[in-house]
Amino acid sequence: MGGLASVLAPIAFVNETVLRLGRAVGVVAIAFMVIAILIQVFFRYVLGNALPWPDEAARFCMLWMTGLMAPTAFRRGGFVAIDMLQRFLPRMLGLSLNLFLLLISLAVLLVAVNIGWSEVTGFGGRFATAALYLPTSLGFDEWYRIPRSWMMASLLVGIILLISVNIELILRSVVTLLGGAHLLPDIPDAAVGAE
Repeated sequence: MGGLASVLAPIAFVNETVLRLGRAVGVVAIAFMVIAILIQVFFRYVLGNALPWPDEAARFCMLWMTGLMAPTAFRRGGFVAIDMLQRFLPRMLGLSLNLFLLLISLAVLLVAVNIGWSEVTGFGGRFATAALYLPTSLGFDEWYRIPRSWMMASLLVGIILLISVNIELILRSVVTLLGGAHLLPDIPDAAVGAE
């Protein structure tokens, strides 16, 4: 059990560190998403001339925010779950059911890596976005059209982070099943809007 706890410690540390960075980038993505939507609302309804890029920019930010923040929600138990059956079962049976469900989740996530990779490198990832450009010169006279694969990479990154969190949760479940719950550090739960 001590061996499992020692394997778990670095995984938990890496997850906490990477997810903290992901939450920070996710908050920035939310801010940019809101700004893009407000710009679009102003131009569409006040000036009567909708811009082509804010919708796509908001979608780009939303996808990255989701890919970077969903693993934190999964790690902290923030996903919607039906845990009524687990609560009614005896403790060890409930923990075994939880471990079984985490193993199924891991299998699904491993299949999803292939889907995410094909979204980034496949046919759709070869195209560029319709209206998102990145300046490539300080004079803003040269622009690079952002590839769609940059947007879809959020799916792949999110899945890889979810796999890392899932492995941590599986190890935590095994340690708890073996009676070592007291050896596990709590998963920190930041206050809303704080880190």
